[in-house]
Amino acid sequence: MGRAFEFRKARKLKRWGNMARTFTRLGKQISIAVKAGGPDPDTNSTLRAIIATCKHENMPKDNIERAIKNAMGKDTKDYKEMNYEGYGPYGIAIYVETLTDNTTRTVANVRAVFNKLGGTLGTSGSLDFMFTHKCQFTIAEKDGMAIDDLILELIDMGIEEEYDYDEEEKEYTLYGDPKSYAMIQKYLEENGYEVKAAEFTRIPNDLKDLTPEQRETIDKIVERLEDDDDVQNVYTNMKPLDEE
Repeated sequence: MGRAFEFRKARKLKRWGNMARTFTRLGKQISIAVKAGGPDPDTNSTLRAIIATCKHENMPKDNIERAIKNAMGKDTKDYKEMNYEGYGPYGIAIYVETLTDNTTRTVANVRAVFNKLGGTLGTSGSLDFMFTHKCQFTIAEKDGMAIDDLILELIDMGIEEEYDYDEEEKEYTLYGDPKSYAMIQKYLEENGYEVKAAEFTRIPNDLKDLTPEQRETIDKIVERLEDDDDVQNVYTNMKPLDEE
């Protein structure tokens, strides 16, 4: 399986460790989507994709409906996307994505984690060259499906030739240009593919080997960051265990 799949799988396993936090993260995404395009998933493609991801993460229907309803309220919070980049011990790059209604609080919390655990928070954009930003779509396998033909149809929309297949779940994950997200989603839906999850990801371009003891230190930083409700995703260039 591809490197992107290994990182996606690792993050999914971490999310399952704290379902409540996963639902909070997805609830914020729903709020932003509803405010931008309305509460009807039939006419709001972004919301429709997020709902698919919610179902893929086993978020209860009641939670999804409550998040949509709350997003329509007058007193609902306005969330802003903010990214923070820095280095942990042993030269490990750490990229933190957040959705926050209070940037002062969020940057203080993120900086505190870096400082307490031997890291250094850098300037915005300082680690862009170390990660490739991609959109990814997880689709259910269907009878008679020819994945190579599908990729050929989507190649002009920015889909990559490399894909991952989860034999246990019977689903493919496709990766592409983030700017083509809406176009790819539209094609998949209009051609009868079940989109089980759609999101953005960052794949490290260089991987670093660490000893078990060093890994524990980086894992602790990632866990502390992920414990913050404002944090959506944390990416590092630490090599996954499966690749060692």
